[in-house]
Amino acid sequence: MKKFIIAAAVSALSVTGFAQVKVSVHETAKDQPVIPAEIYGQFSEHLGRCIYDGIWVGKDSSIPNIDGYRKDLVKALQDLKVPVLRWPGGCFADEYHWMEGIGPVEQRTKVLNSNWGGTIEDNSFGTHEFLNLCELINTQPYISGNVGSGTVEELAKWVEYMTADKGTMAELRAKNGRKEPWKVKYLGIGNESWGCGGNMTPEYYSDLFRRYAVYCREYNGNELYKVASGSSEDDYDWTRTLMQKATGKEMDGLSLHFYTVKGWNGSKGPALNFTLEEYKNTLGRAYRIDQIVKNHAAIMDIYDPKKTVGLLLDEWGTWFDVEPGTNPGHLYQQNTMRDALVAGMSLNLFHAHTDRLKMANIAQIVNVLQSMILTQGSEMILTPSYHVFRMYNVHQDATYVPTVYSTEFTTAPTGDIYPEISISASKSDAYHISLVNTSLTKEQTVEIAFDELKPASVTGEILRGDGKDGKVSIQAYNDFGGKGDTVKPVAMKNIKVSNGKISLTLPTASVVVLEVK
Repeated sequence: MKKFIIAAAVSALSVTGFAQVKVSVHETAKDQPVIPAEIYGQFSEHLGRCIYDGIWVGKDSSIPNIDGYRKDLVKALQDLKVPVLRWPGGCFADEYHWMEGIGPVEQRTKVLNSNWGGTIEDNSFGTHEFLNLCELINTQPYISGNVGSGTVEELAKWVEYMTADKGTMAELRAKNGRKEPWKVKYLGIGNESWGCGGNMTPEYYSDLFRRYAVYCREYNGNELYKVASGSSEDDYDWTRTLMQKATGKEMDGLSLHFYTVKGWNGSKGPALNFTLEEYKNTLGRAYRIDQIVKNHAAIMDIYDPKKTVGLLLDEWGTWFDVEPGTNPGHLYQQNTMRDALVAGMSLNLFHAHTDRLKMANIAQIVNVLQSMILTQGSEMILTPSYHVFRMYNVHQDATYVPTVYSTEFTTAPTGDIYPEISISASKSDAYHISLVNTSLTKEQTVEIAFDELKPASVTGEILRGDGKDGKVSIQAYNDFGGKGDTVKPVAMKNIKVSNGKISLTLPTASVVVLEVK
């Protein structure tokens, strides 16, 4: 183990099974950024059972629905306070032709989804269905446009169809049942253009982006936030080239994709029944995002010192082997407390980078990769990752508050490191502090002090998995058949306030959110 200091040197005492951590919350710090709600964004792709069965069952389904959308899912997403939802991909986006997904459902084109499992896409969920869902759950849509196999004219007319109040496209939209235009802010011009989105060079894509951006116009007072297809992980040359060639009034944001399990071929490891080594490797891999964001931001700072271009981590999360017996191309995986700890630690990291990082979209919202929700027929369960996002939504649009503390770091077999404890704080109507203990062997006794604030009341929630033997289990997950609440938040007990300081014990493998007034 290595010992590192977060922000400043603070003493820490570590013994077997027990550690003491002192946290200074600097609520008097000036000019701190607001944590954009969009950091808590979601991602939905025509992939496996994300859209069909997950979100959309159709109006004639026996599953309770609201105009075709699963009723239970709508309620869950409303409670989650989803700020932005990306669609229709992903790799699917650069083979998606939006005209095939409008008009009478029975007349829509059926196509082969060659990216994901070779299934037939009937396009019964298209532009109207997606944008109406966004209104239903009160979220902003993020449209990923087809650059890889589409045309400038096609994307330009899609923007017009969605947002113009008059003209041929507006008339077509009205004919299809929607007279009033939608508001669409976020527009992705291509997806993974270095790979499944066209296998382009950054120089070629930069010129292509500028061309597309010109013709994606703003109608009826709708303001577009145009996002360039950015780098995968640590491809800093891509970011450098885009910042050199595509900045200016055309580019508002630059995307970044990062998954916690590397490797497109062979085994990525199981989502369930993983080993201790696999647990450590996953946490170590997840922690890399801290340095990767810093490095991309440093390059962007050279060409954009005023930070007018946002960095959007619009795909991130865990990626494991699919569950046995499921279609390998559908990317269905279960979700354990390991995923919850990745989510909590990652979100805490994101908060510290919001001077440049303006959005993050976890992949994906239902039934794919690190999902918030899993469905099976009429059943729906909320995953441990869902609970973290719900607990953490108090940070949305709150002012970031710096914290100073020390922590031990664990070294994974891969050589990656990750902190035993991760902490972040914000201020809105109250102060909120999120804490993650990634250690499987050490409880953390935490003492929290503010610069001036004297806490009058402190409440909290804790998320932790219980095994069959009553002991904590990092393998714990929610399942169908009446096992959907195995992992769920409960009230945090034994929080003490004395002499203006908060003290609590943070159990092993747990996520806690405190509210301080």
